[in-house]
Amino acid sequence: MKLVHFADLHLGVESYGRIDPVTGISSRLLDFLAALDQVVDYAINNAVDIVIFCGDAYKSREPSQTQQREFAKRINRLVTNDIPIFIVTGNHDLPNAVGKATATEIFDTLEIKNVYVSNRPDVYRIETKSGPVQVASLPWLRRSALLSREDTKNLDFNQINEKMQQALSNIIKAHASELDPALPSILAAHVGVASAMIGSERLMAIGQEHFLLISNIANPAFDYIALGHIHKHQVLSENPPVVYSGSLERVDFGEEKDEKGFYVIDIEQEPDSDKRNVSYAFLQVTGRSFRTIEVDIEPEDEDPTATILKEINKVENDVDNAVIRLQINLPEESESQIRDSDIRDALKGAYYSTVSKDVSRESRIRLGAATVEEVSPVEALKTYLEANYSPERAEILLEYGEKLITGEYE
Repeated sequence: MKLVHFADLHLGVESYGRIDPVTGISSRLLDFLAALDQVVDYAINNAVDIVIFCGDAYKSREPSQTQQREFAKRINRLVTNDIPIFIVTGNHDLPNAVGKATATEIFDTLEIKNVYVSNRPDVYRIETKSGPVQVASLPWLRRSALLSREDTKNLDFNQINEKMQQALSNIIKAHASELDPALPSILAAHVGVASAMIGSERLMAIGQEHFLLISNIANPAFDYIALGHIHKHQVLSENPPVVYSGSLERVDFGEEKDEKGFYVIDIEQEPDSDKRNVSYAFLQVTGRSFRTIEVDIEPEDEDPTATILKEINKVENDVDNAVIRLQINLPEESESQIRDSDIRDALKGAYYSTVSKDVSRESRIRLGAATVEEVSPVEALKTYLEANYSPERAEILLEYGEKLITGEYE
């Protein structure tokens, strides 16, 4: 059995984008859809048995009709090629009030064949081309769905988080007890695990978040544990595999160096046995690259613009169609020598570019509230020496300075 696991699509992130003149929609939306297309193409071309999507289809709880239409088009491509897709509700998919529908709930409402949407914990038995697979779900759950007000009364956040961990752990154990050991089983969850490396999702978080311990989720009853919510792809445990697929497209410069993609999982049943061998591999998608170019200008540099252009030329191949952040660190006297038009021309091949200048201005020694007239030469010298030299050096220099000021050496 071959599966695809991906998560954190976040359709609706439009930073660093512009309106595409052909389609009339955000060019960044097209970036995210292009990444999703690569997942769908792989699944169809490689006869994948099932696709597991672990939450956060959209950035917003109330996505636009265009975003929903484009997502539905890709779902339709999968199911018309007889590939089931299992969708777990993420924290960005939840409405802002209990009782409202989630954006992905429409697929369940229309009872579209081969589309499974999990808004609450459950265990599903799904038929695929290679036989049945069990998918246990752990969607993102609000605190109110797990704990009553009485449970959280007079507790601080850490104590509440412990109770949340226990409640989620109990759900996973209950799921494990329902499984048929003769069939392959997947746990699909949208949840934070405390040991995971965090990415830009911290900036996109909605409210206070709870985290599970790896021991809470690495239940050996499952052949593979597919996770969503954390944007960096990573393997937290080998046996059983506990895996974050990460997000499909870079959201901002916090993900500049991250590889983006999805996981492919192969499950082989050993003959005449309930034992299964699981292998998995990360496949990288082609996405929009982000690149930071940092240039330090020295005070003696006679042509700082030439220095900046030289640094840009070093990474010329990485500039084209990339989101570029040029950071220039320079002294105050060089600021007027920067030719902005030349820099803009050098970056014209970029998909999007920003230029920031960090100007180092000469610091002036402050003499407290006293005016210059009120400060004696010795006090002024002492203030200067203490600000610019080590205590030992300042003490020696002050001793000689005092003698010069008082005329002792005359």
